[in-house]
Amino acid sequence: MKLLYSLPATLKEAIKKESDNEKILYCIPYDIDGDNFIDDGYIAITAHLILKTRRMKVIEKYYLSDLSDFHTEKLYGSGGFFAKKDGSTTLICRFVSGKHLARFSVIAKACELLRENDKSEPVTSSEPEIFCPTCGRRFLKGTKFCPYCRKKTDVYKKLWEMTSGMRLMLFFPVAASAISIILRFIIPAIQKNAINRYIVPSDGVAGPMRGFIAVIVAMVVLDIFQRAINVIRGRISAISGNRFTLRLRKQLFAKLQSLSMSSIGRKSTGDMMGRINGDVGVVQNFITNLLPTYFSQIFSFIVALIILIIINPLMCLFVFIPLPIAVFSIIKFWKVMERKWHKAWLLGYRVNIYLQDTLNGIRVVKNYGSEQRVIEGFATGVDKSAKQSESTDKLFDLFFPIVGFVLRFGHYLILLYGNILLFGGSMSIGELNQFNSYAGILYEPLMQINQIPRNITQFFTSLSKILEVLEEEPEVEDQKNPRDIKVKGNLSVRDVTFGYDSYNPVLEHVNLEVRQGEMIGIVGHSGCGKTTLINLIMRLYDPNSGRIVLDGVDIRDLSQNSLRSQIGVVLQETHLFSGTVRDNIKYSKPDATNAEVIHAARMANAHDFILGLPEGYNTMVGEKGFSLSGGERQRIAIARALIHNPSILILDEATAALDTETEKLIQDAINNLTENRTTLAIAHRLSTLRGADKLLVLDHGHVAEFGTHSELLQKKGIYYKLVMAQTEAALAKG
Repeated sequence: MKLLYSLPATLKEAIKKESDNEKILYCIPYDIDGDNFIDDGYIAITAHLILKTRRMKVIEKYYLSDLSDFHTEKLYGSGGFFAKKDGSTTLICRFVSGKHLARFSVIAKACELLRENDKSEPVTSSEPEIFCPTCGRRFLKGTKFCPYCRKKTDVYKKLWEMTSGMRLMLFFPVAASAISIILRFIIPAIQKNAINRYIVPSDGVAGPMRGFIAVIVAMVVLDIFQRAINVIRGRISAISGNRFTLRLRKQLFAKLQSLSMSSIGRKSTGDMMGRINGDVGVVQNFITNLLPTYFSQIFSFIVALIILIIINPLMCLFVFIPLPIAVFSIIKFWKVMERKWHKAWLLGYRVNIYLQDTLNGIRVVKNYGSEQRVIEGFATGVDKSAKQSESTDKLFDLFFPIVGFVLRFGHYLILLYGNILLFGGSMSIGELNQFNSYAGILYEPLMQINQIPRNITQFFTSLSKILEVLEEEPEVEDQKNPRDIKVKGNLSVRDVTFGYDSYNPVLEHVNLEVRQGEMIGIVGHSGCGKTTLINLIMRLYDPNSGRIVLDGVDIRDLSQNSLRSQIGVVLQETHLFSGTVRDNIKYSKPDATNAEVIHAARMANAHDFILGLPEGYNTMVGEKGFSLSGGERQRIAIARALIHNPSILILDEATAALDTETEKLIQDAINNLTENRTTLAIAHRLSTLRGADKLLVLDHGHVAEFGTHSELLQKKGIYYKLVMAQTEAALAKG
């Protein structure tokens, strides 16, 4: 999120003068002054001042030392940035709430830090922008680009680069369309010759039969040739479209895999799937189908118009008499249809959401005996959607025959005037037929005139959403020449501070030393930073300050693949992939033998229950492994972590929410897993950490305590209170 906007030179000088040349740390616009919208107001913040500017000069100045309780509020139709001065709340500025509220919320926190710590290093915010900084329009949902401001030429250049190696195949349909159009214009000319010379000769003497047969043969050959070109065009379009789509989907999927967790976390699964499937499909359809079609329509319209003017300029005017009515009607019709289609889509979307929620929560439905209610709810939604679709189809089927008749009225005028010329001897039957054929060609593109801009906009939007992913740079990247080492397990966390937003650190000045083979338990209240510390050690994020060293090497100097391939992870929420039990165990080591799979399953106490499954190791686990119990999924996850023999093991609530018997099996499996391995284990249930060498207690992002179980109990600090609370809860339950 942008927190330092550029200022005009004159205003910069004014601010420097008022602040005694202090550096501007933050500068953001405000757009409401009194009851008026403005576009020249800024709030500039230095290490000691808040300066409010307007019309290229400073209009108010506040000393941070005189203010407190910086905060933002939603007002009626706007937002406000407030602070307390002399015990009373002061409004510093107002702004459009949806546009600047998040930005001023960060600024409020930054002002608190400046006032308390005199922190001159600016904070940053990873929260993405939702409004275009150029035009102020909201970005498309889930994106960071504005379709109004992004240069279309840049997007088309990117597309041109992406078609490298396939351009001839992709653009062959356009060339084939041009040839097909030329042949289409030749056939009416041949028909004119056949009518005037052989069928109704002007001099009353028909040409020789062999000439007439030759003309017919030529027309048949041209028709066959034209159809053959269209068949070839269709085949090549399908092949090139599929290859281009395959390339684009591979690039998108590979890029998504390379993005950092922070970037992926800002995108929903549906959005990412929509880009890989939906948006790529829109681009493919436009390039392989719509582009050749629009080219042929525009080209044929221009050529037909030129030929009609050459043949008879006056008759050409009759072609355009019904056009204003038809074009106006089509434009209005599409606007109505867009509203109807949107309503139909919305009703269909609601039905899909209802269906998804009901199927995902089918157990809850049955638990409360709500089957009949959800059946009626689904039927109501389907009925509304069907009625809307039926209404849309009826209007569509009614409109185009009427428009067709309006356009056909031009044909009637041509026939009327043409026959007058024909009877007067100024035009032949062949010429009239030719003119009428070209007029029909000219009318065809007009039926689609309002769809072209809409489809081009849809194509541009989808392509921009694809390019947004392909152009995004991962926040966690390998060095130019990363190192690959055999990890032993000596881990050092040195003065690490990290926050997903720098103004709101989750961990501060954390230090931790772990020797090879040690097991460290990490405990603390929810939200204290336990999982964040694990994520930093796995380098899913990089610390804001400090470093993490593994076997004497900063993990930022290691390749991410080398680091993570030597770490085993078992999480509370175990995710199993659709496939067999064997496939899921082998996921961390795809080349594992059956003997290795079975050995890992035995070590994880999973072998016995796997043999009891219908097809043993070949049993399909179902979507997310829901055909198995929680304990069974957890043991398969332990086997998956064990099979590739990791040097470092991470356990994140691995035995949470399990019954006592299952917990005993999993705890035994974990004991096998942690033997002779550096292990970091997070647990709320402190009994599971009784085998830990040392315990790290985190409190609000700080290391509160570190030592053995007995040492921490003797301190009677946070860990002691946690143990006592859980002991009392267990006694009460017993």
